[in-house]
Parts: sequence; structure tokens; C-alpha cells
Amino acid sequence: MNIAVLGTGMVGQAIAGRLHELGHSVVVGTRDPASTLARTEPDGMGNPPFAAWHAAHQGVALATFADAAAGAELVVNASNGNTSLELLRLAGADNLAGKPLLDIANPLDFSAGFPPTLFVKDSDSLAEQIQRAFPEAKVVKALNTLTASLMVDPKSLGASSTIFVSGDDAVAKAAVVGLLESFGHDDVIDLGPLETARGTEMLLPIWLRLMGALGTAQFNFKIVR
Repeated sequence: MNIAVLGTGMVGQAIAGRLHELGHSVVVGTRDPASTLARTEPDGMGNPPFAAWHAAHQGVALATFADAAAGAELVVNASNGNTSLELLRLAGADNLAGKPLLDIANPLDFSAGFPPTLFVKDSDSLAEQIQRAFPEAKVVKALNTLTASLMVDPKSLGASSTIFVSGDDAVAKAAVVGLLESFGHDDVIDLGPLETARGTEMLLPIWLRLMGALGTAQFNFKIVR
């Protein structure tokens, strides 16, 4: 499948690398490819610049958001939630129309420091905001409840764990579930329509506090039933 991954951070790198490993044709989208490759400083978390990752993944192309989305059959929003709507506008509504749009972003607000709050919750979600802004896209929320490395390699925990999908389009959800299963996820719960993404986005406050209590992000939820 031709897949666009919009975002060059750790989530985008993890998703793009795994998709390429599985044989997909992957293009990472960014605002300015030349500027992205020219960065030499670590990111805000101290991770190496994108250019270092790209040098080790030369089979993954880099393009503008619009060019990446234009040639894709499926688009992944791997951006910071604060910039998701702007980034997707740069990708172009026409380039998103009719395609599954896997939304991984979380509406985290760090304006008052850590731990962050949510800038949308209860009666709305970031996923729904994206769907309203791009009504022709087929938004599916998933993978936003675990750290990037476990998104693409859940079996590294040594036990089965649970992830969730939310979306209004059954065909788009099936395409996303297929990708999740190819990553190794063996317990995928379909929560129903996109409105249910409010619940998974609101898991982030407890996820962040668990990370603090455990001293690691290498954990996930398991729904026992």
C-alpha cells in the first residue's frame, strides 16, 4: 500500500519505519523537506534529529505534506495534536478525500507545564474536529494510548495488550485494523463510531500518571473480559 505518514517526530519515525519494513511504500510528510534534513540539533526530548533516522531508512521518502498525501492510499496523522489541523490543511483536503486517515494525535496542552491537560474533551475530541474539518476523509482513531515503540512492536512487552479503534467508516476501520494486526496487535477493540475517540483521548491523563509512577513508558492497558 502507498502510505503517507505526516510528522517527523518519534511517532512518525516509528510508524514509517515499521510500515516500510512490512513492505509498504512510505512517504513521510513535513513542511519543508530541506529544512527538516538540515536540522542537526536533538528534538525536545533529546532524540537525534530526523536526518539521522532518515539516513538509516533511505527507502522511506520525504516530501511536503501535500505531496506525501497526494500519492497515498492511506494517510497517518502522526503530528503533535496542537498542530494537527494546520498540518492537515497543508496536506490538502483534496489529497485526504476518500482515504482512511489514521489519527494517532492527542490533544495535549502543555501551556501550564507538566502534566498537560487536554484542550478538548468530554463533549468533543480531536479526532472529531479533524473529521469536521475534512468531511471527505475517513478518520479512524487508534494507537494514541501507548508509546511509539509499542505502537509498532507490542509483542516486545512479552504479553498481550489492548488497543482501540474508533471511526464512522467500516471499510476505513478494517484497513486500519489490518495494519494494526500486521504490527502484532492481537487484541483490538472496536469501540464504535468516531465519537468514542473522546474516551481514548481522555485515557491520556491516567497514562501520563502511570508513566510517572512506573518510571517508564513501556507499558500498555489490557482489557480482561
